[in-house]
Amino acid sequence: MHPHTPRIGIIGSGAIGGFYGVMLARAGFDVHFLLRSEYQVVREQGLALDSAVHGKLLMKVQAYANAADMPACDWLLVGAKATSNDQLAPVIVQAAAPGAKVLLLQNGLGVEEQLRPALRGDMHLLGGLCFICVNRHAPGVIRHQALGAVNLGYHSGPAREGGAAVVREGAGLFQAAGIDSQAMPNLDLARWQKLVWNVPYNGLSVLLGEGTTGLMASSHSRALIQALMAEVVQGAGACGHVLPEGYAEHLFQMTERMPDYWPSMYHDYALMRPLELQAIYAEPLARARAAGCSLPRTEMLYQALSFLDDSDRPR
Repeated sequence: MHPHTPRIGIIGSGAIGGFYGVMLARAGFDVHFLLRSEYQVVREQGLALDSAVHGKLLMKVQAYANAADMPACDWLLVGAKATSNDQLAPVIVQAAAPGAKVLLLQNGLGVEEQLRPALRGDMHLLGGLCFICVNRHAPGVIRHQALGAVNLGYHSGPAREGGAAVVREGAGLFQAAGIDSQAMPNLDLARWQKLVWNVPYNGLSVLLGEGTTGLMASSHSRALIQALMAEVVQGAGACGHVLPEGYAEHLFQMTERMPDYWPSMYHDYALMRPLELQAIYAEPLARARAAGCSLPRTEMLYQALSFLDDSDRPR
């Protein structure tokens, strides 16, 4: 274990939280995992990581079913979906040490604003953008196909000078675990950049029932992906966040080189879990609309997904 390093808590130890938690624990950090349905399996068998990059790992971890049983943590990495943020807030506060840093490893816009009012004033809140192909394969088993970088930005809290030192500390933890991690000076800009990929691929995987390989194989879906990407770039610009020239095309080409990946929204839909529509679609659409920018294809995708996500509709 690293001397004089912070205690790290993982809130939501599924694919994202489990992957980064295992990598940090493997590097020798003091990591504590909060689990729900998989607690008994992980407590008895540990967490297994089947990674195309890092190989196969099976690690006995410090697992908990209740936040009250966890030691107070200096860093809390929140890997649970944004759909459960209202339920997570009391858990995060309960597990937080004085001055704790809370890192939301979630997609979309507005997730920090949703959580901030429920945190203590001494707690720092950061956003983390994960560029990774990873899924929960079975209880206690995480499958990692490619990538893994996580970029950090400061949202709010008692830090001075925009929280730069806190962000560097967080990035340093990931870097020490062999994970590429960079500080993002503008968190909203970084979140819009991630939406350029999330808006088309998450939604279309649900509607068309295809992973990235299938979506990239058809000229029709390719054209739709590029049109949706262009809309997100347009919406970001209208909101004052100008994305780098050629950024959408870079993500498009990167996806062509990826192994076949089924985005998290597809898995949520297949397992009849709520879809992250508010953060990935509704909030960006509302912000663009307030800036006088219409995103018709994104709006149509959002409405179709909302129909599928309606809990009152029989499946």
